Amino acid sequence: LVVQGGPGTGKTAVALHRAAYLLYTYRQQLGKSGVLIIGPNATFLDYIGQVLPSLGETGVLLSTIGDLYPGVRAQREDSALATEVKGRLSMVDVLTQAVRDRQEVPAQPRRLKFDTYDITLDRKIVTRARGRARSSRRPHNLARPLFVSSVIDQLANQLAAKLGQNVVDGSSLLSADDIADMRDEMREDHDVMAAIDELWPDLSPQQVLRDLFASPEKIASAAPALDESERESLLRRGHGFSSADAPLLDELAELLGVDDAAEREQAQRQWRGQIADAQGALDILTGSAPQDLEDELDPEILMAYDLIDADQLARRQNSGQRLTTAERAAGDRTWTYGHVIVDEAQELSAMAWRMVMRRIPNRWMTLVGDTAQTGDPAGTSSWGSVLEPYVAQRWKLTELTVNYRTPSEIMTVAHDVLAAIDPEQSEPRSIRSTGVEPWAQRVAAADLVTTVEKRVADHPRPGLSAVLVPSELVSQLQHLASDVVTVSTVKDAKGLEFDSVLIVEPSAIVAESVKGMNDLYVALTRATQRLGVVHVDPLPQELGALQPFDAEV
Repeated sequence: LVVQGGPGTGKTAVALHRAAYLLYTYRQQLGKSGVLIIGPNATFLDYIGQVLPSLGETGVLLSTIGDLYPGVRAQREDSALATEVKGRLSMVDVLTQAVRDRQEVPAQPRRLKFDTYDITLDRKIVTRARGRARSSRRPHNLARPLFVSSVIDQLANQLAAKLGQNVVDGSSLLSADDIADMRDEMREDHDVMAAIDELWPDLSPQQVLRDLFASPEKIASAAPALDESERESLLRRGHGFSSADAPLLDELAELLGVDDAAEREQAQRQWRGQIADAQGALDILTGSAPQDLEDELDPEILMAYDLIDADQLARRQNSGQRLTTAERAAGDRTWTYGHVIVDEAQELSAMAWRMVMRRIPNRWMTLVGDTAQTGDPAGTSSWGSVLEPYVAQRWKLTELTVNYRTPSEIMTVAHDVLAAIDPEQSEPRSIRSTGVEPWAQRVAAADLVTTVEKRVADHPRPGLSAVLVPSELVSQLQHLASDVVTVSTVKDAKGLEFDSVLIVEPSAIVAESVKGMNDLYVALTRATQRLGVVHVDPLPQELGALQPFDAEV
């Protein structure tokens, strides 16, 4: 179900009511699998958590796309170009090639010392082993054991041949058991395994992505179709990931896989130990039972070992941590939810949709948004283009047409901006009027900060106000932030509302993103009462309906 609605039409309220309804109606099913609610930013999710605090006590996980990959929190900010490139579906091919590039063939033969013998790891051996591993079509880490086995087999046969053949019949002087022992010893040999690890290493998604974006050569090899500016936008140094990186990490997790054989074996050993302990306890009870025929127990009296076996006792004594459904889901990348709700769904990139769809194989989703408010450079302008690859025509669009938040005076100003975004987009009908006209005040660059300070001080109390600015001005105006004043970019204000909104330098807001006009539309429609604009550069022509600032009003 897609709920399309313009500013102030109550999309978020619809999403939350639907979440409450589903959790009540399908309590048993959703209690086990959980519900995932994805929001545009942490501020929005904090608001959701306050409105419906009970969600935190059920099987509901609240997350942004940037925090959806377990163990990673989005901390970096990408450029608009990098965000757009990372959101493209073609990044699947880029990441696939980045993984294949880590499956190397040595340029020159490598001489290795095994015991007292020299063996040679050459291109032929590695190429054959790589072909075998790749032909399995397993993820990289799960195919690695095949690569290792093939290389070890070939090296062991090479050494066996060196040790000589029977001069009578040409057979190897070593038995099959001798060669098997040799293989086992090679697997324990540091030099041999180090050489193999270099050619087909065990990799994590974080490692692959960090290495890829730190190297111009790796980017060029994995993404030959990107132009120079696009490749440069991906290049970075240091640690940390951005929101646009989370879907890429998720894609890499699919391409790499997790070889958890060692962990599973350890868990099995622990479980066998628990069963042995439980059996020991039952044996003690059995041994303490009366053995004298004259002191035989009444057959109607049951002992513990009559009611439970070692396996059952071990399970009851399992001391594993008790986690809620939401907590277990948050730590498990492969968790599949019973239902997914996405607010501001128009912001998701093609790669983000792949990440979400992995978590909801039944495709039971509620999506709310407004394509006219798409601010993410990789976001969508068409619901069909993002949904039909996954659900074909099995989706329904419902539109909300009444604007309960934004006064008609402000929507008159926003009308021309919406028309510039999409002339065919229908505008929600405002049912409120405040009688306060939105205004604009142009000032000299030297007076910008002091003028903004004065206009913020003019804001009536009580009430919440927001100063929405281009990213370059956030630090200069952050000192105005308080319990009742928010200073942020438009991106961080998405999904929120305020009594008064002051927009600073709208031309710069438009210029800093390929979706700049959409961002301006979002900024204009956050206010429930009053809207003002302070600017140095000329206003976008779409803001011609703003009235000149009048200090007397």
